[in-house]
Amino acid sequence: MKKIYKLAVLLLTLPLVLGFAACGKSDTNEETEETVKIAYLPITHSLAVLEEAEELSTTEGLKVELVKYGSWPELLDALNTGRVDGASVLIELAMKSREEGIGIKAVALGHHDGNVVIVSNEIETASDLKDKTFAIPHRQSSHNILLNETLAKGGLTVDDINVTELAPTEMPSALASGQIDGYCVAEPFGAMGVSIGAGKVLYRSDELWEDSVCCGLVLTDSFINDRPEDAKAFVDSYKNAGNNLDHERAKEIAKKYLNQTDEVLDISLQWISYSNLEITEEEYSLLVEKVKAYGLSETPPSYEDFVKIDF
Repeated sequence: MKKIYKLAVLLLTLPLVLGFAACGKSDTNEETEETVKIAYLPITHSLAVLEEAEELSTTEGLKVELVKYGSWPELLDALNTGRVDGASVLIELAMKSREEGIGIKAVALGHHDGNVVIVSNEIETASDLKDKTFAIPHRQSSHNILLNETLAKGGLTVDDINVTELAPTEMPSALASGQIDGYCVAEPFGAMGVSIGAGKVLYRSDELWEDSVCCGLVLTDSFINDRPEDAKAFVDSYKNAGNNLDHERAKEIAKKYLNQTDEVLDISLQWISYSNLEITEEEYSLLVEKVKAYGLSETPPSYEDFVKIDF
């Protein structure tokens, strides 16, 4: 009889237990919904989103979950397959993905300027690059555009040099060993080449292309459409974070996330700024012109199709 009584109690209480479990699962989902998962590479060009993550970590509501990657192909795969809600990414890579039908939108710039053309100490002018080997991180990059702009200064084209793709971390040592004669890549790797004495700055990006567009903040269409209020709050917070990144604060964030020396960061951060990160139609139109002119893409997406500024 006692066994029957216990069984009856168990059967009566089981639905209540399951109900509480379901409530707990729902709460967890709600917490997940308040998180924005953003992919990034540990470079100075990502500092605005890193600063935003720091700021939101002390407030109620929306949070940023940072997902670090070691290369652009890895990051792009995560973005294109929807494993993250967005990314700080080379905007030319994102443009190519959009051109291929991936549902993503550029919602802000990553920074202004912030790139340099580094060459070996023996090279004095752009024309000296003839028959030399020059490294870029990816063909779909502002670094490829800046290389073409550099060569034009010396009356050269990419047909006059050997262009190779290298991982950013490999470029300073490759220059020091003589494997390459120059490179252009996201910071702080240009500054590293200068810091170790392997090379020097031939051009800053603002000398070749003022207010050049490089990295951008990109969000997936699904995140924007499914969570419009979170998307708006996230983008507004991101732009505010960029405005807060003066040299001192940028160095503080960079030291935490990038594992670089004070010397490297002091050199690198003099070339970049993070305020006013909205993507203007004028800036994007110039980027499209250069993307077409230098063979990165024949049909890049239009401003209306790719850039979202209204939330």
